[in-house]
Amino acid sequence: MHTIPTTIAYKPQIPAGFQAGIGLIGCGTIARVGHLPAYQKYGLKVVGVYDIRPEAVDGVQEQFGIEKVYGSVEELLADPRIEVVDIATHPVERVPLIKQAILAGKHVLSEKPLAPDCDSAREMIALAERHGVKLAVNHSGRWGPPWRAATVLIEQGTIGEPFEVTHLFDVNFGWWIPGTVFDKLKNYEIYDYAVHWIDITRCWMGDKKVLGVRAREYRTPHQPENSIAPYGMWIELVYADGSNAMIRSVGSAETKKGGHLFWVHGSEGTLRGSVQLGSDYIELERDDLQARYHLEGAWYPDGFAGAMGELLCAIAEQREPFHSARHNLLSLQLTLAACQSSDRDGAFVEV
Repeated sequence: MHTIPTTIAYKPQIPAGFQAGIGLIGCGTIARVGHLPAYQKYGLKVVGVYDIRPEAVDGVQEQFGIEKVYGSVEELLADPRIEVVDIATHPVERVPLIKQAILAGKHVLSEKPLAPDCDSAREMIALAERHGVKLAVNHSGRWGPPWRAATVLIEQGTIGEPFEVTHLFDVNFGWWIPGTVFDKLKNYEIYDYAVHWIDITRCWMGDKKVLGVRAREYRTPHQPENSIAPYGMWIELVYADGSNAMIRSVGSAETKKGGHLFWVHGSEGTLRGSVQLGSDYIELERDDLQARYHLEGAWYPDGFAGAMGELLCAIAEQREPFHSARHNLLSLQLTLAACQSSDRDGAFVEV
């Protein structure tokens, strides 16, 4: 009979006695509800911000106690107080900005997805390594409390070897997608949204060899007529050893509770939980024992503090961050393969 952990170290880690100046490029919604509140909550030092739209930075200094609004990317990158550049722009602008920051000698935390293709991602990884700076991807969901707790339990061997991962989106995209830029984004639900779920599955399955991916996006029967992006979606990841992962979206669910349910089945136990929309929980079952863990915090904003905190720890300790661009490359490959499969109506795409 095994014992099961009574506590889990899932909270963001900030390096003690180490401060690095942060410069933020892009002050849109995600920066205002995720990045900046997280850095303010955890006492991280944001030196200044820049956005190509002057109206985007209105009130940022007063709300978050930021010293400076820069007039250009070049001005931000030239400030010697900035050691880490946080890039929170849309994907199309991201690659040249990352390269520019690396060439300026800055460490980079890039919003996800890292790049529109794997060749661009590999090029940036090589560039960062040549210039001796760290490039990490802001998969903040890795530090969402239930997902982070699951990752720690899996790393500790609590459920043995994971072999089945299942995710279910019990949400209604009609609450926030219509009329936004995301509604017009090709493969929105896979490329911009489910990329987090693909990434956390990649973390839980470790370095198991993936044979390929199947995926479909489709309009649900009761989806709003004026919406563009499909609300229904599924993704299957097929592994060489017989392991399997499924991500399914019920994107027009009529529910007031909502959440993103997940199951991780291992050779010696099972994890069950949910994340976001106030649904956060995780429970562990092993042998005849069960435990449900009390979790504090939430993906927004604590997950964003976890992503930046891990990069700062890696800089201070001179090591590779857990969410390095190199570690994230498989997540990007799987995401792009899922988009290809969906474009081919669910055809199997080898990875």
